[in-house]
Amino acid sequence: MIFFFILLVLLVVAQIAEFFIPPLDWMYHAHIYIAPVLVFYGAMALPFPLMLALALFAGVLLDALTVQVIGSKVEISLGWSILLYAVLAGIMHGLRPLFIRGRWEVHCVLTGLCTSAIILAQYLMITFRRGSLFFTREVWWQIGGPGLMAMLMAPVIFWMLNWVARVTRYPYLPERSFE
Repeated sequence: MIFFFILLVLLVVAQIAEFFIPPLDWMYHAHIYIAPVLVFYGAMALPFPLMLALALFAGVLLDALTVQVIGSKVEISLGWSILLYAVLAGIMHGLRPLFIRGRWEVHCVLTGLCTSAIILAQYLMITFRRGSLFFTREVWWQIGGPGLMAMLMAPVIFWMLNWVARVTRYPYLPERSFE
C-alpha cells in the first residue's frame, strides 16, 4: 500500500514538473509527459482496484489542467480523461502477466502509443467542437513526439519504479528483475 501512495505523490510531482519542462524545439515544440508513464507502470504493477484508483486520480489531475470553457462552449469536458486513462490502463493491465514474467518491452511500446492516444483524443475533442479538423506535420509531431519520448523514457522510469517497489517490499513484483 505504501508503493501506491508513493505513485500518487510521484504523479502529482510529475504533473507539476511537466509545466517546467520546456518543449523540444527539434520536435516542432512537442512536450514531454511523465505522468502517463507513471500511470501505465501502475497499470501493470498494481492490482485492478488500485489501478482504477490511480487512473481516477490521474484523470482528475489531467482534467483539472485541461478543462477548457470558452464563452458558453465547453471544448474539453470534465471527466473525459478519467475514462480515457481507465480504458488505456485497463489495456495495459490486461498484459500484466507479461510484466509478472519480467517481459516489459511491450509495455514500453504501449506506453508511447497510449500517451499519443491521450493527446490525439484531446486534439480531436477540441477540433470537433470547433469544427476545424486538420492535420499538418506540426500537429502530428505534437501528437507523436510526446509518445516517442514516453516510449524512450519508459524503460528508465519502469526500472526506477521497480527499484522503489523492491525497497518498499511491494508484493506484486515481477518474477525476474529488470536488472
